[in-house]
Amino acid sequence: MAAKRLSNVPESGTVKIANVVSKLKQEGVNDIISFSMGEPDFSSPSNIIQACKDSLDRNFTHYTPSAGISELRRAVAVRAQRDNGIPCTESNVLITPTKQAVFMAILALIDEGDEVILPDPTWGTYEACVRLAGGIPKYVALQPETDYRMTPEAVVEQITPKSKMIMLNSPANPTGAVMTKNDVQGVADLAMDHDLMVMSDEVYEKIIFEGEHHSIASFDGMMDRTITVNGVSKTYAMTGWRLGWAIAAPPIIKALNTLQTHSLTCCVSFVQQAGVEALTGPQDSVRDMVREFRGRRDLIMGLMQDIPSLHCAEPKGAFYLFPSFDHKMSSEDLAAYLLQEAHVALTPGSAFGPAGEGHIRISYACSRQDIEIGMGRIKGALAKL
Repeated sequence: MAAKRLSNVPESGTVKIANVVSKLKQEGVNDIISFSMGEPDFSSPSNIIQACKDSLDRNFTHYTPSAGISELRRAVAVRAQRDNGIPCTESNVLITPTKQAVFMAILALIDEGDEVILPDPTWGTYEACVRLAGGIPKYVALQPETDYRMTPEAVVEQITPKSKMIMLNSPANPTGAVMTKNDVQGVADLAMDHDLMVMSDEVYEKIIFEGEHHSIASFDGMMDRTITVNGVSKTYAMTGWRLGWAIAAPPIIKALNTLQTHSLTCCVSFVQQAGVEALTGPQDSVRDMVREFRGRRDLIMGLMQDIPSLHCAEPKGAFYLFPSFDHKMSSEDLAAYLLQEAHVALTPGSAFGPAGEGHIRISYACSRQDIEIGMGRIKGALAKL
């Protein structure tokens, strides 16, 4: 007997597709090309793996402080200051999985009936967390004419007396949009003028091909009203390690830590020490990965030009395409058709908010060979329609 609060929370669209693919493979369908998961296909860097092994060898396998080990919290703060200009110290950092940081921050700050302003299209977990907290999602319809950026002109139209928080995600999932400095400044001004909190999900911040990343917490007056969420999953190909962090003012960190003590208790001890190595060790693997993603972006955009029914602006970051399609069917039906007909798995746009219908999300976090084969199959399958 599920609780009523779950009645309007859908299953994760990306995880749902991944589970279908896993089931098909177990049934012997082994030629599926997966464009569905936001997971780099690179191996975690060897120096990070070795740091984890060394930690295990030292028997560092017990509880840590709930907010995380001091060494990692300091490393996060140093990097946030150096790379993003965020005025923070160790006391502003809580170590927790990135998705958990989003969930706990919304649960800690949103009351029943509070409105949270979300980009649309957007990652589906944001809406799920808002609804679980009793909040009300208010969608900002992002436009292809502005490259699906979260512009202040679009945000201001959704602000009401019930508004409590603005959610930012740049570079964005599923569109690859990158907010400009003027965009971020404009949203910061709105937050100050209307006394709003901001949650900024910056987990793709290092994967940028054009433009620059700007952390809203670095803008004047914004540190005290911003929760910056980040982690190692995308930047260091460490999705399975489940390690990330939140950066915020100490009172917010205290509230998040209260939730953490009653849920995770703490992140995995030896993974935290691997996280220190990720942030403080060599960064060559990050540069190499971003260079390869740029090449894959260029490859898949070129291949898409040969598919007349798909239309997509060039993404400036992350590793996703979010093309619209001309076929008169739902995005879920089109995704199911491509999986059945072409053995290509991708995510229906309906999983990414109201504006996502009529689109599909293609993740190019896979090999160039898979990109060429998969796009060829999609081209052939769509031609039959």
